Amino acid sequence: MYHIIVPIDFSPESLKGLELALLFSRNIKSKIQMVYVQKKSMDYNPGSKEQEHRFAKDGFDKLKEKYSAGLGQDVKLGCIIKTGRIYREIVNQAESFNNSFIVVSTHGASGFEKFFIGSNAFKIISATSKPVIAIRGGQLPKKISRIILPLDISADTRQKLPFTAELAKNFNAEIHVITVTSLQAEDIVKKLTAFSNQVCDYLEKRKIKCVVDSLTGPDITELILTYSNMIKGDMISIMTEQVSDANFILGTAAQQILNKSSIPVLCVNPKELHV
Repeated sequence: MYHIIVPIDFSPESLKGLELALLFSRNIKSKIQMVYVQKKSMDYNPGSKEQEHRFAKDGFDKLKEKYSAGLGQDVKLGCIIKTGRIYREIVNQAESFNNSFIVVSTHGASGFEKFFIGSNAFKIISATSKPVIAIRGGQLPKKISRIILPLDISADTRQKLPFTAELAKNFNAEIHVITVTSLQAEDIVKKLTAFSNQVCDYLEKRKIKCVVDSLTGPDITELILTYSNMIKGDMISIMTEQVSDANFILGTAAQQILNKSSIPVLCVNPKELHV
């Protein structure tokens, strides 16, 4: 049983995350928990705080009524209103369950705090040890049939494999294992081939269809996105290349994929860089 944590600010953009979570709930045994976070401030007007709480409660009641019919079998749609720093409360909620992942829109806004989701999505992705599936907007996939799994020469590039494989198994999806590099040096090609063989062996043992390809070019991000568009991919699985500093800044490649991808992006933090 998975707990799917969905940050909500009730903007149409943030509801993309909820709709994506509903898609996963129809294929994975899970519970969905919507989370709204209020400000925590000594200067915050108590009347405004009560008003915001009512706003969130009424909003959740409407969402339950609207989306309950689209839930998977035996799936429950729950909610919680928390107070504190938005990204931290979302992360804490996800970390409180053994099996959980977060589904978040990278864009959103509310009347109480501008850019609730937009300004916190990257912080959420950076600060959690849980997988995060992010969606930028646009058309939601109707199903997950093709998952793109890029491999580079970094030591942690394969850490995203177990959760990606589990999703593929539940959706009966195929995984496109693509090695990406800007140089065709012999030692790099040899290392990438070894990684690719290991990943395919892992997938074949679990009876998951594997398609292998190799991409070379100066812009790794564009290589991945172009390939995704070409095969009509439904999700891209990446490591976040997280920079461990006080601002929770993601690596450049991860930010570019999250900002440009028209399909959901599964983000997994390297364990050794977990904040």
